[in-house]
Amino acid sequence: MLVPIKWLKDYVDIDMDIKEFADGMTMSGSMVEGVEDIGQNIEKVVVGKILEISTHPDADKLLVTKVDVGGEIVQIITGATNIRENDYVPVALHGSSLPNGTKIKRGKLRGLESNGMLCSPDELGLDAESLPSGVDMVDGIYILDRAYPLGKDIKEVLGLDDKIIEFEITNNRPDCLSILGIAREAAATFGLKMKYPSEEVSGKDGEASDYISASVKDADLCLRFAIRVIKDVKIKNSPSWMQERLLKAGVRPINNIVDITNYVMLETGQPMHAYDLDMLENKEIVVRRAEKDEKVTTLDENERNLDDSILVIADGKKAIGIAGIMGGYNSEIKEDTRTIAFECANFDAVNIRLSSKKLGLRTEASSRFEKGLDMEIVSLAMNRACHLVEMLDVGEVVGGTIDIYPAKKEKRMVTLRSDRVKWLLGVDIPIARVKRMLESLEFEVAGEEVLEIKVPTFRDDVTMEADLIEEIARLYGYNNIPSKLMDTTFTQGGRDAKQQIRNIVRDNMEAQGLYEAYTYSFVSPAVFNQINLKAENPLRKAIKILNPLGEEQSIMRTTMIPNILEVISRNYNRKIVEGMFYELSKVYLSEDLPLKDLAYERDTLTIGIYGNVDFYDLKGIIENMLSILNISKYRVLPSNHESFHPGRTAELLINNKRIGYLGEIHPDVLDNYDIPSRVYIAELDFEEIFRQIDLTIKYKPLPKYPSIERDIAVVVAEEVTAGQIEEIIRNKGGRLVDEVKLFDIYRGSQIEEGYKSMAYSIVYRSDEKTLTEEDITKVHNKILNSLTNQVGAVLRS
Repeated sequence: MLVPIKWLKDYVDIDMDIKEFADGMTMSGSMVEGVEDIGQNIEKVVVGKILEISTHPDADKLLVTKVDVGGEIVQIITGATNIRENDYVPVALHGSSLPNGTKIKRGKLRGLESNGMLCSPDELGLDAESLPSGVDMVDGIYILDRAYPLGKDIKEVLGLDDKIIEFEITNNRPDCLSILGIAREAAATFGLKMKYPSEEVSGKDGEASDYISASVKDADLCLRFAIRVIKDVKIKNSPSWMQERLLKAGVRPINNIVDITNYVMLETGQPMHAYDLDMLENKEIVVRRAEKDEKVTTLDENERNLDDSILVIADGKKAIGIAGIMGGYNSEIKEDTRTIAFECANFDAVNIRLSSKKLGLRTEASSRFEKGLDMEIVSLAMNRACHLVEMLDVGEVVGGTIDIYPAKKEKRMVTLRSDRVKWLLGVDIPIARVKRMLESLEFEVAGEEVLEIKVPTFRDDVTMEADLIEEIARLYGYNNIPSKLMDTTFTQGGRDAKQQIRNIVRDNMEAQGLYEAYTYSFVSPAVFNQINLKAENPLRKAIKILNPLGEEQSIMRTTMIPNILEVISRNYNRKIVEGMFYELSKVYLSEDLPLKDLAYERDTLTIGIYGNVDFYDLKGIIENMLSILNISKYRVLPSNHESFHPGRTAELLINNKRIGYLGEIHPDVLDNYDIPSRVYIAELDFEEIFRQIDLTIKYKPLPKYPSIERDIAVVVAEEVTAGQIEEIIRNKGGRLVDEVKLFDIYRGSQIEEGYKSMAYSIVYRSDEKTLTEEDITKVHNKILNSLTNQVGAVLRS
């Protein structure tokens, strides 16, 4: 937002150094991006009047001029051809300086003295394309538009004695996208009086409704719509003061009517538009959604394709503008326009933003509407525009206004507790000062200790007590709030138990030589087929992403097996022939789809190894981790899983609860991932592992009584596992069995095919006494009987 200081001074008396002003505004929340002093380097350039022009006797292309610069007549030689006698021009006198650093001194040209220079726009630092309308001197001297006092500083004449401040306006403060908004902030910041511009309008005979009718068909997108009519319009250039202000604010002047709408938009923040009334079919304006495939040519002469999500302004037959964005070429103001309709409206911010993005068209108007404007400033802007029409004698304002405003905006009430101000800011600000600060921002304040505040309609960002306290803080000055330590107690931060366990597991995995992998939680629906999951498998009930980057990342993963297989495939295809990886992350599960409640995010540990490894390497990694976590009551039993090799798959149970699967991946799955090597994977429920952990260290005294060791060798069927036999031994031996160790497995000619011999060493010990042979024999026989009955074991002789 560009704000010329001279324009700002119309509404607030700023009498201070520009740096002090900029710093004060920044500290109160209006961020100053930069300050431009447009005439800073221009010195001793004055208004002069050309009295005589003659040809240089020794140079056909040079002219000798006599110029009155106020109090003296100087001779200046120039090569410009656009000057005439009695023209008023900028004159750089002897000893003057120009914006580009040039110093002008008297000298001689072809033998004749020249006491200065007649200046062009470029030499004064002016962009020729941004010169006021009607000024045609791109290649010559700047001809002033009228007579000015001779010798007057050119900076005053051309407004170059001004400074322009650029403010960065945040999206929640659309009220500051105007000169009046910045003036209001300046008045509150420096304790000054705010002056509003005149909006007095006399209005002539008749009513606007006699000339035009208006209707709003989509009131949800157009909250207020107002029309006023101007007749007997005289299209011409705007006065130089208006053009000068528009140019400094970054808007190029066009003609008096268009300039008035732009001037009011910059002044009040409310965009306006003017339509040539004689070009409207049926003298009617309708606010409606665009029809399917409707087209409109906008003021930039580009044809726009519309759809029914875009709001348009239309006459009786066609669209004449895109609401809140840009008017139509078919109703623009031309030199022969005699009757106009001023439109001033308030549109839905979200619709304007989406429509602007869809059309790839962003304008000064849309940039304001998309932030949400105050509906109440429509009246101010309309009356101000009509006042300028009368002041500039542009035309005759017809009496009355068509104002479609079905739901009037009411001021919001917010309660402010004085003790809360001190509690949040840490300073005790007198309640009288609090009131003054809020009233300076045009809040209506009532009450004493508990204030009832009416928030002005242009401050939609103030919705609660904390917002009011923020307003007080910025006006009081953040730099005036002393720094101090919090009056509170402190607690030491740290990782919770689960985070500590995760780190223990990571350290253990890496100590065993595994690399940690990080993969995306978004996967493709195709992964379920790739890992051979059956159609009825509950893992296929995946949560779909509403705005996926693509089909490859369109659902939330329910298993991490595809992720670890992709990691292995990528490494193998890059000539890394062996590797061990793990990932400790989350899978996302839901009982009902589509999702109604939050998904269940389950921590899962996945391990993948390949190369010179086998199933027992994977099992050993898991057992080592369980040992570190002090989990001893676990079993690894044969099992089945669609993704794993039949007969080479196991499940891990802890306290008889299934924790997950481990084993060799099915060859068909490996083919789907282009992996020619055997791969072993484990996927474990880390949530359940965490629940089984007990890291409490328990000590017991050294044994008092001696142990006795017995060996047994039993013949069992091939499908009987060592874990089953060990479990029977420990269950039947009870507290007397101190240690069980498998030390031999034999298959050979002495054992029937389909069977194997397994030899165990059993250590017996009691904490209460020295065991006798009778004690041990009793328990030993009990174990042998249980082995025979439960797994068909035969004692090998």
